[in-house]
Amino acid sequence: MTEVSADSISGHFSDYLKPVFSESEEHKKFSYGIRHQVYCEELHFEPENKIKIETDDFDKHAYHCLIQHKSSGQYAGTVRLITSSNTEQKLPIELYCQNAIQRPELFPDNFERNDICEISRLAVPAEFRRRKMDDYDGAAIGVINKKIYSETELRCFPFIAVGLYLSSTAILLSKNIHHCYVMVEPRLARSMRFVGLPFEQIGPVIDYHGKRAPFYIQPQAVEDNLKPDFKALLHNIKNELEHQL
Repeated sequence: MTEVSADSISGHFSDYLKPVFSESEEHKKFSYGIRHQVYCEELHFEPENKIKIETDDFDKHAYHCLIQHKSSGQYAGTVRLITSSNTEQKLPIELYCQNAIQRPELFPDNFERNDICEISRLAVPAEFRRRKMDDYDGAAIGVINKKIYSETELRCFPFIAVGLYLSSTAILLSKNIHHCYVMVEPRLARSMRFVGLPFEQIGPVIDYHGKRAPFYIQPQAVEDNLKPDFKALLHNIKNELEHQL
């Protein structure tokens, strides 16, 4: 299988998918619906409800982003970035997992409140994981199947999950937020490092919606360390989001 160029990777994404900054309540409801499908109906991390949306108090101080499938208009994935403007607006990692952070210099309360955030609720709905190569444990939350995807098989890459993380990076860079946290399975962090996203583990694995560990990300380091193949994709996503932010 021949290697795919950076222009081809970014072009493939742009041909079929686009990031959408979810500022309106209408767009946010699409995000909440995807989250209910993945986190309630499929993974059973949260209880199902009759209105088929999954939301919580953190959504009130979060940025939301969707990936839209251009030809169908359907939304193919979502992620949120929880922010804080004061000490009353704690991040989930501060409320539920603070003791898991073993790097005191990276405690969120060491930084200005408007300079921290937490990435959470990344979800890819089942209808966009119908390919056999995407039908594996972890696909719903962005884990890359290394048994299928190698460095030279990038045309088979799960662009939606990667696009959500790169969209998050673009938003954080635009909003000038320098310190980002995420609670994920170590295998997801390894998947993101596979493309050059520098997830730095800052504590042990704990039982928090499954086996997860705290990770720290500097958005600027993402742009600096991203593999060349995906820098063009980040550039395209930044351009697409620029007029929306």
